[in-house]
Amino acid sequence: MRLDRLLGITMELMSKKRVTATELSARFEVSIRTIYRDIELINQSGIPVVSFAGTDGGFELMEGFFLTKQHFSMQDFAVIYNLLKGMEGAFGDQITSLVNKLGSLQPALLSQGEHEKLIFALNASEGEKEIIQALHQAVNERKIIHFLYTNATGESTNRQLEPVHLYWERGYWYLEGYCLSRQAKRLFRVSRMEQVEVTDVMFQPRELVDSPDVEEVRGTVAHLRFDLSAQPRVTEQFRDDCIHLGTHIDVHKEFYLREYAISVILSYGSKVEILSPEDLKIELLEEIKKIQQRYEK
Repeated sequence: MRLDRLLGITMELMSKKRVTATELSARFEVSIRTIYRDIELINQSGIPVVSFAGTDGGFELMEGFFLTKQHFSMQDFAVIYNLLKGMEGAFGDQITSLVNKLGSLQPALLSQGEHEKLIFALNASEGEKEIIQALHQAVNERKIIHFLYTNATGESTNRQLEPVHLYWERGYWYLEGYCLSRQAKRLFRVSRMEQVEVTDVMFQPRELVDSPDVEEVRGTVAHLRFDLSAQPRVTEQFRDDCIHLGTHIDVHKEFYLREYAISVILSYGSKVEILSPEDLKIELLEEIKKIQQRYEK
């Protein structure tokens, strides 16, 4: 667990100019004292972290510092490389620059191969980490898995899968493979998988062909910012999606029905702000206008 956290903190420092102890404490759910101890360990490992005091203080990597091969093994590089690749679309040029730097340091990362199978459980909940480890094993050893899956509409089914790819996208872990139950390529969200069992039955990789009958229904991922006055209810309603940032609480939540998303946001009144997506803001404003017109009548 500590190794995951140390790598996670290092990645936060790589992707941001400066980060505070409070942010790191909330991100990794440990005390601020633990964060200071972790920063010291990172410094001792040869990665120079500079600390700044004051209201705008925090931690950042020393100016001009770049990763060299002795700091991380090939597996470490592959883990970070693939996680950054998954974040590239969301964070843009800054992440792309880091991906290119890692690729230039370890050219093997640029080729298709074993590195695609490596995962990093930093962005998973505690409950998901055990499942991810089992899935990682199954992908590497090419073993069929059994599991219970609940889709976005609440339907639960027992599945058998030849797992091929495990990756992180838009804040969630997904498993892709050939579903023996449906005789087709399928995509599953790890957070909806239960009773995962890795069997001893091995399989030979087959070509995965996209099917128009997609397994994973994707909704709207909303980035919401709540006032601290709403903390008790927000923590209860969005327990696994809360990021406590000192002056406010950020929530990244996937809604499968826009009407439900609007109703939830309206229920918090002025204590919440939609940061993204823009079209959800527009829908909320239109709904507010309809409410206003009803009362004006």
